[in-house]
Amino acid sequence: MKIKDGYMLREIDGVSVVVAVGEESKRFNGMIRLNSTGTFLWKHLSEGIEYDDLLDKMLAAYEVDEQTARQGIDSFITKLKDNGFLSDEKN
Repeated sequence: MKIKDGYMLREIDGVSVVVAVGEESKRFNGMIRLNSTGTFLWKHLSEGIEYDDLLDKMLAAYEVDEQTARQGIDSFITKLKDNGFLSDEKN
């Protein structure tokens, strides 16, 4: 899984936001505000990562049980897919 090209994560006044650039800005002209967990997931998805590796990283970084981590990851990925931000590419 990988975030599609054309989206940039930036920090503005301590807040993580994602904006579209280039051709993607024709499709999406808004801004996505991410909390710390969303930022963590976005960064790893931007690099291209398999689900199990993302889960392992989440479990290592946060004090959370596997079921809660899976639910959070699944919810985030579903929102990304539903809005056209995610591709199946690895790199």
